Amino acid sequence: MAKKATAHDAQVVMQLYDLRREAEMRKARNWFTVEFWPQSADDVVKVANAFPSQENAWMRQVGGYWDMAASLVLQGAVHEELFLQPGISGEMFFLFAKIYPFLKEIREKMNNPDVFANIEKVATGSKLARKRLERVSKNVENRRKALLKSAKKS
Repeated sequence: MAKKATAHDAQVVMQLYDLRREAEMRKARNWFTVEFWPQSADDVVKVANAFPSQENAWMRQVGGYWDMAASLVLQGAVHEELFLQPGISGEMFFLFAKIYPFLKEIREKMNNPDVFANIEKVATGSKLARKRLERVSKNVENRRKALLKSAKKS
């Protein structure tokens, strides 16, 4: 049986939450959550190569934040089952589901096999995480299709 989450794990999770509340991070998270709906790997690569644009900075900030948080889980600094709770990592799964269908091509085009690697390891590393990623991915795909349909009508 896996060890139980400790008060230290909870403290780290609360510190991660605090970092998410910083003003620029809120803007970055809003952009990635609400405005950024890539339809292809090229949409992601375009932003990643648009240095020093605001969108590029926001992608790096949010991607880096969740990659760092995932690395804490992978290194055992944060209890994995605690981290996988929807209220803690739900946003990570949502954002990752947006780019996951294109991940292999993104890595190839950017010549960087490490892009979103820690997030991927956590999001696919357990049965619980894989089921959650599958569920969130279906929701994201439905939203992506609805947005595309709406854009075509305009």
